[in-house]
Amino acid sequence: MPIKLLAVDMDGTFLSSRKTYDRQRFLAQYRQLKDAGVKFVVASGNQRYQLESFFPEIYDEISYVAENGAYIVSEGQDVFVGELPRPAIGRVLETLTELPAGSAFVVCAKRSAYMHRSFPEHMFSQMQRHYHRLQWVEDYAHIDDTVFKFALSLPGQDTTHQASGHIRAFVHRLESRLDGLIAPVSSGFGAIDLIIPGLHKANGLRMLQEKWGIFDAEVVAFGDGGNDIEMISQAGYGYAMDNAIAPIKEVAKYRTESNDEAGVLNVIDLIIERRHPFN
Repeated sequence: MPIKLLAVDMDGTFLSSRKTYDRQRFLAQYRQLKDAGVKFVVASGNQRYQLESFFPEIYDEISYVAENGAYIVSEGQDVFVGELPRPAIGRVLETLTELPAGSAFVVCAKRSAYMHRSFPEHMFSQMQRHYHRLQWVEDYAHIDDTVFKFALSLPGQDTTHQASGHIRAFVHRLESRLDGLIAPVSSGFGAIDLIIPGLHKANGLRMLQEKWGIFDAEVVAFGDGGNDIEMISQAGYGYAMDNAIAPIKEVAKYRTESNDEAGVLNVIDLIIERRHPFN
């Protein structure tokens, strides 16, 4: 069965540790994928506008499962926008008053992300790396936008994705107090996203697959972190990066080289050349 959809996580997967990729090599591959009718989907916890900046030549041709599945865009058109009810937003904000020292969070919405003026400037600048549209807000009640996610930056987590006991305890409290209302998922490197239950990357891919008439067996997906587990499990060809966390490697049917060794691009070559396991 031919491959019809290719989905990639970004940080730790498609992007190198320097937040770059071999653009010339990929664009040549993309043209061949497009000619073969293969859809290219970026599936990330990051903001749509930040993701588009990595693909300036083709940003309006490809699709995005952004914000960990809360915002889905295909060829410049909205496919799905999740929404947290106002009472739920209030409960989350109340719980986040107990954030550990040195932490920060942004409220993620369709038009922009928002950060309270009480946070220091350096944290705002840090969050801007992932949220190209980020605004200060004096009062969360003044946000007039469709809110679908909270993004937390927590201290004490290293580059192997191993959180400190203090952070694990805080995340456990979040799960207990917000059970059924919102679900914490790790994006790696100290980042925790609070998502609407069920609105993860795999659900976003499922929506696009239904739109295009694509079966799971025709999907290749790549990931490295906790927010990729459902997507990697669902795809017919689920690939764990060599640098992925153990749970991803356990559910992935396949493995490729690390993000710093162009593991995704190497597999795309296999797809184009119809080599194992795509022959």
